[in-house]
Amino acid sequence: MHRCVLPGGRMIFCFFALLVASLTLAAQEKKQAAPAAATPTAPSAEEEALKKAVGAPVDPKTYVIGPEDILQIRVWREPDLSGPVGVRPDGKISMPLIGDLQAGGLTPEKLAEEIKEDLTKYVTEPEVMVSVASVNSKKYFVMGEVNRPGQYPLVVPTTISQALTIAGGFREYADTKSILILRGPKRYKFNYRNWVRGKDLPQNILLESGDQIVVP
Repeated sequence: MHRCVLPGGRMIFCFFALLVASLTLAAQEKKQAAPAAATPTAPSAEEEALKKAVGAPVDPKTYVIGPEDILQIRVWREPDLSGPVGVRPDGKISMPLIGDLQAGGLTPEKLAEEIKEDLTKYVTEPEVMVSVASVNSKKYFVMGEVNRPGQYPLVVPTTISQALTIAGGFREYADTKSILILRGPKRYKFNYRNWVRGKDLPQNILLESGDQIVVP
């Protein structure tokens, strides 16, 4: 405790000095105990590619519906005509009132127009919206020495390098110089090591549905 000695030998306790010292010490302890503010980290290239190629919404103007896709059809104020619909192997769907309707080969926007036209016979000024709930008709496969091998939906244009990033990158002993892309009877080679160094850039082709990427 701090003391002040005054002339005449009298002593008093300097409560003010003690109070200031205590407050200063408490402030220092609080500052030391406070956790450091978390610094926001930018998303990695892998996360960005994953969001773009896997989590991307289907564009109703450009996506072409195919067999096994799951569609979500909404007819305004008509719950009995709304709901999920699967596209059959022949490319057709079935709807109440309308029956069978060709969906394969059409975009969601075009299909909505077709449904609207057919429903005008039964519903006054129907408003129809079609979206793709699950892409099953277009997919590619990544196999071998990658961290996340498996099947991936081909929703947006995707290159070999993007697909490899989406698959989590390479395992420790992957041969990145001898990657093989199987497309039916065709075979394409992809030398990732050269590509990442800026060599032979055209080898990084866009994938097609059914392509298999094999990393030895």
